[in-house]
Amino acid sequence: MRSIYAKLLAWAAATVLLSSAGFVATFWYLSESHSAEHRFFIGVLTLQRDAAARAYRDGGPDALRTTLAEIGLSFEGEHHLIGPDGRDLVDGSDRRGLLAFAPAPRSAGGEPPRPHGPGPPVLVSPPTAEGYRFAAMPRMRFDWRQSLPYYLWIPLMVLGLLYALAVHLVRPLRRLQRALDAFGRGGLATRIGSTRRDEIGQLARTFDEMAHRIESLLASERRLIQDVSHELRSPLTRLGLAVRLGRGGDREAAMGRIKKEADRLSALVDELLRLNSAEEDPHARRRDPVALDELLEDVVDDCAVEAEAKGCRVDLWVDAPAVVAGDPELIRRAVENVLRNAVRHAPEGTAVDVSLRSDASLATVAVRDHGEGVPQEHLEDILKPFFRIQDDRSRASGGVGLGLAIARRAVELHGGAIAASSARPGLLVSIRLPRAGRAVDDGPECVA
Repeated sequence: MRSIYAKLLAWAAATVLLSSAGFVATFWYLSESHSAEHRFFIGVLTLQRDAAARAYRDGGPDALRTTLAEIGLSFEGEHHLIGPDGRDLVDGSDRRGLLAFAPAPRSAGGEPPRPHGPGPPVLVSPPTAEGYRFAAMPRMRFDWRQSLPYYLWIPLMVLGLLYALAVHLVRPLRRLQRALDAFGRGGLATRIGSTRRDEIGQLARTFDEMAHRIESLLASERRLIQDVSHELRSPLTRLGLAVRLGRGGDREAAMGRIKKEADRLSALVDELLRLNSAEEDPHARRRDPVALDELLEDVVDDCAVEAEAKGCRVDLWVDAPAVVAGDPELIRRAVENVLRNAVRHAPEGTAVDVSLRSDASLATVAVRDHGEGVPQEHLEDILKPFFRIQDDRSRASGGVGLGLAIARRAVELHGGAIAASSARPGLLVSIRLPRAGRAVDDGPECVA
């Protein structure tokens, strides 16, 4: 049941139904008990009838009066032996009214007599062979405390149901409260993991999503601060050395060094901001149709000028158009970073190959240069922020080790995968993105 409102209504209805059924069952049980008691009383009444009839046959009205008095000592109330004509056999009074208000049962096992109005109930025995009937009006003292214990289980059942409802609603709220308290004390890994489908479960899952997002944001901020503090240290040190060098007289070399380090700092800050923006809220990110073939043509055109300046070229092959769903700017940034990294490392006179292939579920963009490549043990590391292979060319060429990390983050935020492999010669970087309405469900694989 997915609504607390519906649960409360269902619980209330179940409580009413079970309580009603409990009352009916208890009343039926007591009625059956009273029927057994009535059969017992009818049996006693029959014995009293036979004793009274025997006294009347043997001694007449006087003996009958004495017998009725003796019966009255054991069973309080009025007792009468009535003849076939409806008259009292002691004083001759008309007792047909008793018979009219309290019809005799058809047999000893018949139904109890119906109430006849105010006053004590009337019990009438079956007739004897002579037609005598024995009528008794016992003085019954009803004590409500005798029946009360039979009904006590019903309010206890209702209390049990209400307690179960309270536990069902309060326990997850207390669990949520403890999770919030732990999260507020710094336990950013705290999660509830509720499987409920009602509003409480939705609240718990919202908290888990919020906690995951906050943890990711704080981790991203910490990484950003650490990376900035780490990467800014070297250029700032060199700037200080350049300033001291300028004061020593070689101002032209010092200004060149200062300009170079200032450009490097600008590029570093720009790349850091790009990496941080790639980790923004995924729910707020655009999910538009992106034609990869058109996007690749634009990126290749933009990078062609840079490639020509290095004395190389960029070749593009598109097997078939492919459309993915995502943020066009993030996808463009990912492809552009990979392509610019390939152009940066491409030897003069070579080509950077860019291809697009797709199947029913995936679109694969492959970018290959023909440079020196990357050692096998570092293929995964080059996708991490600020990783460089010793003093590789990225430092000399102005790279700060963030381009492929930004590409990786952007691709993963779209449910895709990026992988690097040795192309011999060169490096092959493959980007796989799910086509519109699909998802990646296995590991990355490279295009040969």
